[in-house]
Amino acid sequence: MAAKPRYVPSGSAPPALRGARWHRSSHSTGMNNCVEAARVGRTLAVRDSKRSAGPVLLFSPAAWSAFLAGLRGPHGCARC
Repeated sequence: MAAKPRYVPSGSAPPALRGARWHRSSHSTGMNNCVEAARVGRTLAVRDSKRSAGPVLLFSPAAWSAFLAGLRGPHGCARC
């Protein structure tokens, strides 16, 4: 089983996250209601776009793959 994402509370983000380049999904509507992601080494950081100074989830590559597989469903597609 992949490791679970690590929760980083607001105000205690590691120094590496302070200089991270955050990206939004191309599916974002521009209404600021999406998530942003950044690569920090081999870790993927994810945060709420409305709360950029708020908490961050940190995913290992294995945990992120497992998360995406769960979204895709049993047949490997996002709409199953």
